[in-house]
Amino acid sequence: MQQAEAFLTTSREEETLHVGELLGYFLKKPLVIALQGDLGSGKTVFVRGVARGLGVEEQVSSPTFVLLKIYPGRLPLYHFDFYRLSEDEEHSELGFEDYLPGDGIACIEWAERLPYLLPPQHLQIRLERSDLNNPDQRRIWFDPRGAPAVEIVETFFEQVTWRTNGSLHREIPGS
Repeated sequence: MQQAEAFLTTSREEETLHVGELLGYFLKKPLVIALQGDLGSGKTVFVRGVARGLGVEEQVSSPTFVLLKIYPGRLPLYHFDFYRLSEDEEHSELGFEDYLPGDGIACIEWAERLPYLLPPQHLQIRLERSDLNNPDQRRIWFDPRGAPAVEIVETFFEQVTWRTNGSLHREIPGS
């Protein structure tokens, strides 16, 4: 089962948050989510949404200076930030292999900095600003790698709906 890269566009931060929340709602098994995007592209906002979808009650913040924050939810959320790390450093003593994939959802901001730490089966998500006239508009690319990621992306895109005015319909199925 192979799926091509897919994307959607959000026009407000709340929609980017909701896209993450909807994805989190459908996550039922451990998965690594590799997030890419420039500074300010919405990676942490997206992870806040995933956390909400997983039932995390704590406020999610960027783990840039601590590298990893763990949040309890329906599945544990492991929120990494590789921004300050480089390929030249020794990473084995940091214990990343315990969480990648681990028993929960590992969201890794700046995953492209250490691609060799990613398992072969993961979901790559790239966030980018898509309209210079609307600084909150984002294009969110989903690139599943392996059957578990393909399954979750297919489930996700089957449930995303839009209103006739072009805004994201922001309901969680079954809620």
